Amino acid sequence: MGATDTITAPPAGTPVEDPRVRDRADVARQVRLVITFAISVGLLVYFALSIDSTSVTYILGERVSVDDRPKELTTTWVSWGAVAVSTVALVLAALNRFPRRWPGVLLALLVGITFYLGFLMWAYADQGGAFQAAIANPIPGTMRIATPLVLGALAGCLCERAGVINIAIEGQFLAGAFFASVFTSVAYSSLVFIPVALCAPFGLVGGVLAGVGIAALLGLFALRYQVNQVVLGVVLVALASGLTAFLLGQIPGSQKDMFNNPEILEEIRIPVLADIPVLGEALFNQTILVYLMYASVAIVTFLLFETRWGLRVRSVGEHPKAADTVGIKVNRVRWQAVLLGGVFAGLGGAYYTVGSTGAFDRDVSAGTGFIALAAVIMGRWHPIGATFAAIFFGFMWNLQNQLSFVDKLPGELLGAAPYLATIIAVAGFVGRVRPPAADGEPYVKS
Repeated sequence: MGATDTITAPPAGTPVEDPRVRDRADVARQVRLVITFAISVGLLVYFALSIDSTSVTYILGERVSVDDRPKELTTTWVSWGAVAVSTVALVLAALNRFPRRWPGVLLALLVGITFYLGFLMWAYADQGGAFQAAIANPIPGTMRIATPLVLGALAGCLCERAGVINIAIEGQFLAGAFFASVFTSVAYSSLVFIPVALCAPFGLVGGVLAGVGIAALLGLFALRYQVNQVVLGVVLVALASGLTAFLLGQIPGSQKDMFNNPEILEEIRIPVLADIPVLGEALFNQTILVYLMYASVAIVTFLLFETRWGLRVRSVGEHPKAADTVGIKVNRVRWQAVLLGGVFAGLGGAYYTVGSTGAFDRDVSAGTGFIALAAVIMGRWHPIGATFAAIFFGFMWNLQNQLSFVDKLPGELLGAAPYLATIIAVAGFVGRVRPPAADGEPYVKS
């Protein structure tokens, strides 16, 4: 130390922090991780010990650009390798050395993937005889299920970041699906002069208009008349369900081809990217709606976190009075976020008709709007987090569909598997989440 350096002692009575004392949240995180990884290790050991056969068959799937002939996986190496990965994660968690932020996310993802492989070894092993099961590539099915969920989750992020609870995503899905079907069908029936190649994309316009229409009702009653937003969302879902069912019933049988027989969007192959092994065909030989979903994630993330408008949206969702004090029109910004969210939710609804199945059927979205809302919460109200949560939901639903051909698990447990996995993921990795402080609270200028 130099001659001028001095050491100042803290004032008398000042509490000194003990470095051994840990934050309560840190302890809770460690406990969650230890319990989660301990369960994972226990299940994987059970799976590994229960397998009699030495190999299972797998096929990279319906839409991959490599040889589709079945191949073999050695169950012993895969099963005990999964046990080893989960054990390492358990030890790190027990020593409170499990990494945080992106390294922790990547390690947790690795544990999840290896657990998935270990589980598949157990589920598909010993399926001999007349029935020969093969593990299929889960990516194509996951993308089909996750696309509308991601778009709905983006709508939820926009609304709730601005302080408006959007439980009406399911209603926006239903309205978007119905009017996308109608717009495409009418266009193809030559009632409107539109080239055939543009008929299916024209349905996206109908989906967007319907989604924005439900969003306008949400904004009107939530922002202008200050109706309870949770109750309002449920009412709007019931309205959309009843209205679309009524309108569907008004279409005469002889006119179904004109009003409810839409063209389906064609796939657009992206050269080079579509040639990537395993992933290429599944991700880059898709319809324009899937590509819009990819772009929407980047757009919403950029708008919310890299623009002045996004800063205003987040400010009115956290502290609307402070935002009003600096000149921000709180309800105007909330209106903008709600209506923009309606655009994405309407596109998500259009996927259920012009993006996949074609004709509209009653309650075609089957409650997935509520799953999209759950993805918003699981993703901590962040567009990227909500996207990964929606993909996780899609992955689990696709796994449920694949395992329906395997006799290892009862059908009731398979039906509950996506929800059980979600509960484990939220309890083990997400933990407590804090919504925007003013979420659901109407603002009245004093």
